[in-house]
Amino acid sequence: MTADLDRLAEAHGLALSYFTETGEERSPSDEAKRRILEALGIPAGSDEEIRQSLAALEPPRCYLPAWLEEGRGWGITCQLYGLRSDRNLGMGDFEDLAQLAELAAGAGADFIGVNPLHSLFLADPLRFSPYSPSSRHFLNPLYIAVDRFESWTEPDREALDAVRTPELIDYEAVIRLKQVAFEAEFARFKTHHLGSGSDRDRTFASFQAERGALLEDFALFEALSEVFAGIGLSCGWHGWPDAFKDKHGDAVHTFKDEKQDRIRFHAWLQWLAHEQLAGAQARALAAGMRLGLYLDLAVGVAPDGADTWSQPDAVLRGVRVGSPPDAFNAKGQDWGLAPLSPRALAADQGRIFGQIVADALAVAGAVRIDHVMALTRLYLIPDGLSSVDGVYVQFPLHQLVAAVARASQRAGAIIIGEDLGTVPPNFREAMRDAGILGYRVLFFERERDGRFRLPQNYEREAIACMSTHDLPTLRGWWSGSDLDDREAIGMDDPAAASAHRIQRSADRQLIIVALTETGLLPESLGNLKPEEPVPGGELAQDTAVALARFLARTPCRLVALQLEDLGGMRDRANLPGTVNEHPNWRRKLPLTLDALAGSPDFQAVTQAMAEERPRRHDHP
Repeated sequence: MTADLDRLAEAHGLALSYFTETGEERSPSDEAKRRILEALGIPAGSDEEIRQSLAALEPPRCYLPAWLEEGRGWGITCQLYGLRSDRNLGMGDFEDLAQLAELAAGAGADFIGVNPLHSLFLADPLRFSPYSPSSRHFLNPLYIAVDRFESWTEPDREALDAVRTPELIDYEAVIRLKQVAFEAEFARFKTHHLGSGSDRDRTFASFQAERGALLEDFALFEALSEVFAGIGLSCGWHGWPDAFKDKHGDAVHTFKDEKQDRIRFHAWLQWLAHEQLAGAQARALAAGMRLGLYLDLAVGVAPDGADTWSQPDAVLRGVRVGSPPDAFNAKGQDWGLAPLSPRALAADQGRIFGQIVADALAVAGAVRIDHVMALTRLYLIPDGLSSVDGVYVQFPLHQLVAAVARASQRAGAIIIGEDLGTVPPNFREAMRDAGILGYRVLFFERERDGRFRLPQNYEREAIACMSTHDLPTLRGWWSGSDLDDREAIGMDDPAAASAHRIQRSADRQLIIVALTETGLLPESLGNLKPEEPVPGGELAQDTAVALARFLARTPCRLVALQLEDLGGMRDRANLPGTVNEHPNWRRKLPLTLDALAGSPDFQAVTQAMAEERPRRHDHP
């Protein structure tokens, strides 16, 4: 038992040896260690007490459902804003999400993954990046399906066509239409329910009480943001008059007293958003999904948003989150996000972050933590310096992992960590120990000789996918159109573009090698000779099916297919390093949900996945 006693002693700060002035090494006796531990309040009087005390030190593991212990599953990820339907107002909403979940469940899927649904800046339509939220505790009201309102009156055909027909989302037009619907339904709610004691009144009051001060502060921020944006100032608090930058100031208290109705409006919007999202989760599970919704958690928040205004002691100021230079970005990346304070996180045992995770898990079966390495370190760039001058700052890993695991266990939901990019040594081992699934992207999974990793060599504790929102779609990658885009906007000069095209042709050849070695080579590629370069062009359906089967045969617990790939989309959702050069976060799917259900590509690929990973009698 000495080894266990030593582990327990070290964990509680006892030195196992020391050197005397004469250079002699001395070690305390086991009895001395036991007595010191007892004095510290740590039971260590017997071998059993030592074992129990050690067990108490082990951080909790994240939840894993029984069916996933030995089985496997699959699902579909999408950019919710990009969903098309004959009923939405120019961007996807929670009703579209519920319908997509029912469609996917019918095809055998266990989850629907979405982009971050965090609250952005309702007062500024142009701040629409889902990864630059105002608050990670609350939702973007633009996803509310307003045609479900009792007061709903459909806009005229011209207004509807103006938002539904274009290939790109016009957020300004969408907000104008939705704001009219919000105001009408809130007026109706006040007339028929507020203060009446009706079921709707009690449910709203319960939501307010449950979310407490966080909701009060958020709604207050939204009301202030609305007022200042309306007079030409910034929607974010950095551009507000100084008197309103402190939520405890007299000016803010006066505003709060005078604008109770408007503050209530923004709290009411959050209630509706959470209600509709929870409804989508209920419908996903009722349709047969075993996880349902799989939400995405951004790595930080906008420096001038609601979270930094309402919780100033919880965030670091004067720095932005980014990433160091790498093979894809020679100058590094500046994400412009404010990080949580590592000191604040350590002081409260990670509970600040745990609450953010818990808020997401309240209406989901899984959460993906973007840039999960933030649990142990973040690359921070001081204001006034460029991204090459950033510094890695350590975060309290053990406290954060424990807080995430507790939230996961309470909700009965799994945690996925996006661990792409520069990963610290031993971090993935810490993820596995905590039960956090890793993220494995087909394009990046290579052996040392550059060949694509074969399915049997993927790790078990992960979710596998072909691509992500920051990478080319499968069709874009196969055709090389993403390389054309980079050259067209000046990200690659002609020499670099040529080199990239040569490499892409070689990578297509390596895909053929991998499919051949796994017995999945499709007929459309069967006539190519091993030494021949593989042309780009259109991706054949049987190749898409073969690649889906390739991923499905990995031991990874989960596999995710991008809806953009199932819907025949060539262009990517986001091109990192661009702002106006590429229409980031605005692209719609080429097909409506109804058309998607009948799409031959959708049917062929999902059928293959259901065959490879059936929902029952599944074995890894």
